[in-house]
Amino acid sequence: MNTMILTCAGGMVAGAMNALAGGGSFVSLPTLIAAGVPPVLANTSSTVALFPGGLASAWAYRDGLGPVGAVPLRALLATTLCGGLVGALLLLRTSSAAFAVVLPWLLLVASIALAFGRRIGEALRARWRIPAHAVVAVQFALGIYGGYFGGAVGIMMMAMWGLQGSRDLKLLNAPRTLLVSAANTVAVLAFIAAGAVRWPETLAMLAGAVIGGYGGAHIGRRAPPSFIRAVTLCTTVCITLAFFVKTYFR
Repeated sequence: MNTMILTCAGGMVAGAMNALAGGGSFVSLPTLIAAGVPPVLANTSSTVALFPGGLASAWAYRDGLGPVGAVPLRALLATTLCGGLVGALLLLRTSSAAFAVVLPWLLLVASIALAFGRRIGEALRARWRIPAHAVVAVQFALGIYGGYFGGAVGIMMMAMWGLQGSRDLKLLNAPRTLLVSAANTVAVLAFIAAGAVRWPETLAMLAGAVIGGYGGAHIGRRAPPSFIRAVTLCTTVCITLAFFVKTYFR
């Protein structure tokens, strides 16, 4: 199959997944690797390709922006931007061989967050509360993760923010979307400045992601949420297992 067709199709699926339940990078990253892009470049290119969709979501949520518990949004935004830059620079200094070894574990962390993030967050909220300064420190670490890889980082943010108290988590969707986009923004700028993007495959995937995101939004209005979640989790688990087998059992 022509690599441009492959990457465009992968972008369509990834864009649809992001519109429905998240986890689009589980498709976009393996697609680029299958198209012959080295692992680190595949990760940077995947981030760039899916970035416009996340930015559009952040704009759509702009009216719901506000502080996260006791922490001002500006403080979290500055912390996330700094962390995202650190994560992006770490990725750029990681060899493709080293990234290929650590990638299955990153996928596993993201899979667990997608599958159990909400339950883990509820269990932690029942037992612990964290002060504002700890929220900022953890946010910096999540910003690093977001700039380096970023799978399911929004779910991790929500789980951590919920430890401040009993605030309705639906109200956190707007800051979550903004801060995920912030980490991605600084990472994208760093990747472009470093020349670490495979533009032909990235642009093909970006076009597919736009189409997939539009179609996914329409599918989401009709498909049962339980079905969408089941398909998403099945996809993420299968891809994670495939990378473990490829990396450690060949």
